[in-house]
Amino acid sequence: MATIQPAVQAGKEINIPTGIVFVEGPVKADVLANLSINQKLTNFRAPERQYESMIIVANLPEGMVYIARYGNEIVGYILFHYPSQYSRWNKHPRILELGAIEVSQDYKRHGIGTSLLKVAFENPVMEEFVVITTEFFWHWDLKNSGLDVMSYQRMLNKLFSVVDFRKRRTDDPDILEHPANMLMVRFGSMVSKAYVNAFEELIYQNSLVE
Repeated sequence: MATIQPAVQAGKEINIPTGIVFVEGPVKADVLANLSINQKLTNFRAPERQYESMIIVANLPEGMVYIARYGNEIVGYILFHYPSQYSRWNKHPRILELGAIEVSQDYKRHGIGTSLLKVAFENPVMEEFVVITTEFFWHWDLKNSGLDVMSYQRMLNKLFSVVDFRKRRTDDPDILEHPANMLMVRFGSMVSKAYVNAFEELIYQNSLVE
């Protein structure tokens, strides 16, 4: 898989009661290195470790990091990279994974998550890829959201549908581990039929043929 050449940096301003949140990207690693990370970005790992992961992704040949920034503090982000080499999805020649999306509890209910998605998918390069996201309930902020696990799943389904992701059934063991886990897929407008078919062949790999 080759290096991705992203489009010119895109951005959006969101007015909140205390000021302006800037949604922007793809952000380079040297820019991230001069920012701090909000301490409530804890869904996936400790904030400092997540910050390190963002810089690692930004340095990948295909990596793309979009952030929501309040001053010099990262208060939300979305990451894209190739799937893990141990994943079935890595067998596809034209696929990207939305590795994580998160907004600090202090900045929710301002449409920041939706804006991160929209700004990221304004990048024309996204139309050249199948983009997947594998959603696992153990990363969800159930406590602060006040939602039960299936309500949270429906909320995410609605969020990702804003940029044309669709939920897909699969026999991937990680997805099957819990009913709330889900695979969501977006086919870029320039993805060929051959690449669509190649992806469909990966959806089910463990089913027995009767």
